[in-house]
Amino acid sequence: MSSKTVPVVEAMNVKKTYMLGKVPVEALRGVNLRVETGDFVSILGPSGSGKSTLLNLIGALDKPTSGTLRIDGIDIAKLNDNQLAELRLRIGFVFQFFNLIPRLTARDNVELPMSIADMNKTERKKRATELLETVGLKERTNHKPAELSGGQQQRVAIARALANNPKFLLLDEPTGNVDSKTASEVLALIQNLNKEQNVSIIMVTHDEKLAHQAKRIIKVFDGEIHSDVVN
Repeated sequence: MSSKTVPVVEAMNVKKTYMLGKVPVEALRGVNLRVETGDFVSILGPSGSGKSTLLNLIGALDKPTSGTLRIDGIDIAKLNDNQLAELRLRIGFVFQFFNLIPRLTARDNVELPMSIADMNKTERKKRATELLETVGLKERTNHKPAELSGGQQQRVAIARALANNPKFLLLDEPTGNVDSKTASEVLALIQNLNKEQNVSIIMVTHDEKLAHQAKRIIKVFDGEIHSDVVN
């Protein structure tokens, strides 16, 4: 890959310190990381390792205490709250808990980010329908979350995350709230999006087995990257 390509995420000596009362806690201690377009990266670590802090930074939900973190070439430390909110529209978030709006249909849930981005209604509807077909839910577009299985709800969440053509998908324990059979199906969908559509994926997990399904595994421990290996 050309070195001129702008990485979707680039972290250089990123540190994050929180105050616990009057005590400083170093959540990240100088992280260096580069994720290219088309990568499928898992960030693996136990609770308290710093992986959730890293997720918040990569998702533009927080800023580093020091160091540089660029998302799609943009230094997030230099952005105000409105600019950060705009940047987040370029990131597709998929959480462990699906965060679907119960009173909306699957299609309406997928349309929501496009509505926030001011896409016109006809285009929104068309794209939402296409995305639900992509994730295998063509027959479920008018169903509400309560009428869908856990795996189907997660598929809706993935379709919604893809709505605004994000620079990358950021997955937080994406199979943590479904059974093992459904987890395999969700993972197969994620791998297919990466392989067939070149969607860049960053998956944060504490599950070793899940992490090893990615092309590249980054292990985080005590706020530092301990290993970064191609799988």
